[in-house]
Amino acid sequence: MRAGVDTGGTFTDFVFWDGERLRTYKARSTPEDPSRAILDGLPAETQELVHGSTVATNALLERKGARTALVATEGFEDLLEIGRQNRRSLYDWLDAGRQPLVERSLRFGLPERVRADGSVETALTLDAVERLEAGLHRAGAESVAVCLLHSYAAPQHERMVGEALRERGFFVSLSSEILPEYREYERASTTAVNAYVSPKMAGYLRRLDAGAPPGARLRVFQSNGGSMSAAQAGAEAVRTVLSGPAGGVQGAVEAARAAGFERLISFDMGGTSTDVALYDGRFEYASETELADCPVRVAMLDIHTVGAGGGSIAWFDPAGALRVGPESAGAEPGPVCYGSGDRVTVTDANLILGRIDPERFLSGRMRLDEPRARRALEQMAARAGVGAEELARAVVATANSNMERAIRRISVERGKDPRELALVAFGGAGPLHACELAERLKMRTVLAPRHAGVLSALGMLTADFVRDHSASLLDRDAEPVFQALEQQALAELREEGFAEARLERSIDLRYRGQSYEITVPWSERDRFDAAHERLYGYRHEGRAQEAVTARLRAVGVAQQTSRIRLDAESEAQEFFSVYAPPGWTRTVDALGNTILRR
Repeated sequence: MRAGVDTGGTFTDFVFWDGERLRTYKARSTPEDPSRAILDGLPAETQELVHGSTVATNALLERKGARTALVATEGFEDLLEIGRQNRRSLYDWLDAGRQPLVERSLRFGLPERVRADGSVETALTLDAVERLEAGLHRAGAESVAVCLLHSYAAPQHERMVGEALRERGFFVSLSSEILPEYREYERASTTAVNAYVSPKMAGYLRRLDAGAPPGARLRVFQSNGGSMSAAQAGAEAVRTVLSGPAGGVQGAVEAARAAGFERLISFDMGGTSTDVALYDGRFEYASETELADCPVRVAMLDIHTVGAGGGSIAWFDPAGALRVGPESAGAEPGPVCYGSGDRVTVTDANLILGRIDPERFLSGRMRLDEPRARRALEQMAARAGVGAEELARAVVATANSNMERAIRRISVERGKDPRELALVAFGGAGPLHACELAERLKMRTVLAPRHAGVLSALGMLTADFVRDHSASLLDRDAEPVFQALEQQALAELREEGFAEARLERSIDLRYRGQSYEITVPWSERDRFDAAHERLYGYRHEGRAQEAVTARLRAVGVAQQTSRIRLDAESEAQEFFSVYAPPGWTRTVDALGNTILRR
């Protein structure tokens, strides 16, 4: 028995696969301890659990991580605060600027210096490391991020510090292990985020592992669309900050392929947020994002998120305009129709408009309180001088506008025509809004997969085990660097029990003199000019190019016997509603997917 579990803001989704049948299940999330809902829902025969976790993300967003220190080369202690010296609001004199994770009293400088070519200018001494240890103890540091100048070229000083601090019981994140690439600020920020969230993730995973069925193997889903071991997730939790949405993209692609669609936009509308991504024959990746004012530079699927979900709260701003989100009612108290909430949400509006069957919610295991939702909408509508149904339609339309902008951002704004793609709608609320969004975008096909309500959890079970590796090049020959990365990757995959592996090379290239680069597959490096023109609208034919970073995606291929068959017999314990406006035709294919066309 293999289990895929996705913890959301409102519900925790389960998919179980025993080699022949699929079973699905949804339970109310337990935000105070997400592991409680998971352990309550796992059957005793579970042998493997693949889990999409929000623990690291929430710890960062809520600033509830470990007490973290930063160790930098002497003179660079304030790197996180200085950043790139740019302002978010150029003309706002009251802007407080970025709030670094590490307070000034926890920033330490070491008297050492490595040059960009890897040569040592000032050697690090044991006395300096011992003084550092004493300072960290006095400051009460729990976790330490180490980012020394040019350690991507020569990591020996960082390793010396890491070995000493780990022997003293500190949790240590080394930038040469987390992000061995140049650009000091992004490397320091990513390492600091990892040091900040990993201790909390490690503790959570220990509790989850202890409560799981005996002998069950725990894997954690990453932001890059693959799983990794629990041990690695506890040490490198920064790689999980978008694990849930990444599972949704993986599930959408698998479901669309099975239904005959190779080009798509995934539209995942859950209880708290909506995540959208584009798949045009291959996954799109981003190398950097920003969370809670912190740049995070790790490999991740290119996903855009907006605060619009079924639990998003409707409210009037001071000017009287209707707004929806980003605040959510979450699992507790939840929408008004759940029985505890008292603020109108998108789910309440859909219920009043007749788009949700109150008797079949969660396959009848949870009855929605329609009269209670109607009273709340009537009270809110009275303040605007309209009826409850009119307000409900306005709430849905406002949420749709927010989500339409998100889809345009990952398609139209990047030169992709959404009219040529299918919209794959899933999540608890996605199929309720997909057709209206498709009409706004002039898309003609909507696919609501058979297991749309738990597709993120399903995607986690269909994905492979993945490790991403990178190394700065900058005037180095790429081939020996790739060979070294491949040897390291194959050794790690063998240690995880994978006899079969797939290695995918890519490289960051730019025109010489540029400050930023683009990532292209290794096999397409000769077509860099065309890739640059596609992204930026121009090319410099004949201009010298510069290789910046070598990237390797190492995939441990799962045994065929453990792979899910989407056409397998299913015992579904979840129900989702599909709304089709006039002009749309609805069919159900042989796999049980709902396909809507206009």
